[in-house]
Amino acid sequence: MRRALLISLRMAVVTIVLTGLIYPVVVWGLGAVLFPKQAAGSLVKGADGSVIGSSLIAQSFTADKYFHPRPSAAGAHGYDAMSSGASNLGPTNRVLVSAVQTRVAEVERMDGVTKGSVPVDMVTSSASGLDPDISPDNAYLQAARVAKARSLPAVRVRELVAAHIAPRQLGFLGEPRVNVLELNLALDGLSSK
Repeated sequence: MRRALLISLRMAVVTIVLTGLIYPVVVWGLGAVLFPKQAAGSLVKGADGSVIGSSLIAQSFTADKYFHPRPSAAGAHGYDAMSSGASNLGPTNRVLVSAVQTRVAEVERMDGVTKGSVPVDMVTSSASGLDPDISPDNAYLQAARVAKARSLPAVRVRELVAAHIAPRQLGFLGEPRVNVLELNLALDGLSSK
């Protein structure tokens, strides 16, 4: 009995050391060496060198002169990186249906489009509530509003959107997407010239 207990304790210690210490350190080290930018949070810095966000986490942009991200269900007011998560509301839930209808009406008002042409990612949040990307259709739909607010030619803003479309990963994973923070930073750079 005592021998079996000692063997069990040794196995527990070995397992804790392997899975609780060695494995996390190896994975962290490989991440830091192979993907240093991502391992450091994919931080985006402004012209003065200060951190202004992460290209992996959405943040709220509400001014007309900026492209808006997907709605967020993360935290009480959305876009809370410490409270990532979806609303967990099903497609027939009245709260979700009402929220989507309100968002569609807002998009119609702000961007002057008809209800049937609103991209779904414009009115629904992602599973994490912090998706930093929007669909190209979503970005193109917002281009006219952004161009008007910045007194820029709409064609120039649409060209900027086209230049920021990331293709499917490895050619077949996911969908084409536009990173909202990077697009808005490019837009600020364009406006300051």
